[in-house]
Amino acid sequence: MTLLNIDISYLSDRLKELLKIPSPTGYTDEIVRHVSKELEALGVFYEITRRGGVRARVSGKSRRPARAFVSHLDTLGAQVKSLKDNGRLELVSIGHWSARFAEGARTTIFSESGAYTGTILPLKASGHTYNTGVDELPVGWPYVELRVDAYSKSVDDLHRLGIDVGDFVSIDPAPEFLENGFIVSRHLDNKAGVAVMLAAIKALVESDIEPTVDVFWLFTIAEETGHGAQSILTPDIASLVAIDNGTTAPGQNSDEFGVTIAMADQTGPFDYHLTRKMVQLCRDNDIKFQKDVFRFYRSDAATAIEAGADVRTALITFGVDASHGYERIHMHALRSLAELATGYALSPVEIQRDAREFADLKGFTRQPTADADQTLNPETDEPLPEPAGE
Repeated sequence: MTLLNIDISYLSDRLKELLKIPSPTGYTDEIVRHVSKELEALGVFYEITRRGGVRARVSGKSRRPARAFVSHLDTLGAQVKSLKDNGRLELVSIGHWSARFAEGARTTIFSESGAYTGTILPLKASGHTYNTGVDELPVGWPYVELRVDAYSKSVDDLHRLGIDVGDFVSIDPAPEFLENGFIVSRHLDNKAGVAVMLAAIKALVESDIEPTVDVFWLFTIAEETGHGAQSILTPDIASLVAIDNGTTAPGQNSDEFGVTIAMADQTGPFDYHLTRKMVQLCRDNDIKFQKDVFRFYRSDAATAIEAGADVRTALITFGVDASHGYERIHMHALRSLAELATGYALSPVEIQRDAREFADLKGFTRQPTADADQTLNPETDEPLPEPAGE
């Protein structure tokens, strides 16, 4: 099949817009509204759950077995844990990220009286005061505090500002889009995945090619705290492909270029057949790819399986350097992911039996078990050359 053309400018512009909208888990209403309006502009049907999960659908030739992609709108962030006597704020993290990356971050505090800006600082922030004590301070959330950009020298001052325990704190992304294609920002996990999905939807809609089956595009709001796609699936959906970040780091096979296909995460292997279909689509369409296994990672797909959803799952990723920190990605990976998403959306259904939730063995899948065909030279332990003429 021919890959659909991905509008790179559109993808980049959408990502820039998404990064501007604060959306720590639990404070996602505005980004839900933004994505819903973008779906309206694309002419795509969507519906919103009570809490704000968005389920869009591009209709196909058949209703079942439907396919789905999922990315999450929520990001890491923090909440006010307590008001301190010095007029600053103790924080607790939203999602799992190190306070090492919080130090120096510019923030927005959302209080009942309105928004305030501020900075997360270590308890010993001044070298002129603490000398080497600045470097000797341990790393952790108990060792940082939020300085509010308002008159605030006591608990009473904080109360007068309207700031209280539980207020949400968003972390400013400070994005940079470089001419060489690199993108440096916080919260690329997973606003980059959302931008990829929107770009793939745009390409699909503008192609006027009807997908083989219905394709759902799911946008969740609480992935960073362990709640994924389980509440937004429909019984028609037989396969779920998560689009999220891969981790480029020593010991990992992920890359900032091309598609990184996850074979397993901390919850176990992804579906054998769906994962290998992703691999084959990359091979057939000359999409650069690599495989990886993530030991300390979970996604929207994992939570769906743990909640009992009987869906095939896969995870396709853009490689992120310093995930959950000062992240960096490359546009090549985002474009490659969008291409793969359109390729899967338009590909034929091999496992027709998946249209039914229960059935007998007819049409059930097989995994290969035959021995590999290899003949070794007994003298060198190297494969013998193929006979001439074959």
